[in-house]
Amino acid sequence: MEPDDTTLQFDKHGNLRHLISLRGLTAELLTELLDDAEGYLTEAGALPARDESLAGRTIGNLFFEPSTRTRASFDLAGRRLGADVLNLDVNTSSRKKGESILDTIYTLEAMHVDIMVVRDAGDGVPAYIARHVKDHVSVLNAGESDVSHPTQGLLDLLTIRQHKADFRNMTVAIVGDIQHSRVARSASEALQIMGVGELRLISPPALAPDPERFPGARIVDNIAEGLKDADVVMALRIQRERIGNLDGVPGIDEYYANYGVNHENIKYAKANAIIMHPGPMNRGIEIEGALADGPRSVITRQVTNGVAVRMAVLNRIGKMMDAR
Repeated sequence: MEPDDTTLQFDKHGNLRHLISLRGLTAELLTELLDDAEGYLTEAGALPARDESLAGRTIGNLFFEPSTRTRASFDLAGRRLGADVLNLDVNTSSRKKGESILDTIYTLEAMHVDIMVVRDAGDGVPAYIARHVKDHVSVLNAGESDVSHPTQGLLDLLTIRQHKADFRNMTVAIVGDIQHSRVARSASEALQIMGVGELRLISPPALAPDPERFPGARIVDNIAEGLKDADVVMALRIQRERIGNLDGVPGIDEYYANYGVNHENIKYAKANAIIMHPGPMNRGIEIEGALADGPRSVITRQVTNGVAVRMAVLNRIGKMMDAR
């Protein structure tokens, strides 16, 4: 999404209509979405929260790139809000047969799909669709190339808020393939909006990000330095599907020895630091299995929060539609 497209996300009344990126959103709006998501959380073993706020609406999940957690949680979120949910992926889409993406969109509009949840490997696809849909249709970005994954950023923010009190006095360390990670991008945007104390991005030099894409972040290539006194540690996998030339990228053993989050280097972080991972997780490469399953891990909480956050976003969009 280009910088001047931030206004694309709001209708003429200033209500959220599309969610393409977290960039340009306010701390007030993020806080409202997190508060709404909290309302959809129930105790483990209890029945999940449900309402009929999207009854009569149809959600189309358009996943032109593989997904497990995001797709499943958007599916559950829509159904738990009473919507009809249509799941479409590249293996069942006419786009694979050469149909243009806009023809696919127009077909779904003709079927009265109100909300389109889009994941695509190409840059700018969700915003492109949002600029071409009819006025009554909303578009949500479910993962865009290495550019943006806004609902992941929100669920990571919610998970951190549940365990740490004040973003302003917090140090967050994100470790891994920062250069190719839309998760790192959206998490960074969310944290900066909330005024995080310090954000550190740790990666091998070959996978280091463009500083202009992460304003305000401290970029380091030494994991001990990056984890020192961190309150939050998030491990990321190497995005091999997005890397054209692998020159300079460490092999598995070298990567784990120098950048894998494990019981040795986690000692540099604070004793009560939480450990996160957006998944899919490669144990023994970017994170030690014992840490992923240990008492400081909040990885399964991230998954739980993902459904709640997506319910909150869908509910917000539904209210905007009802107010027209």
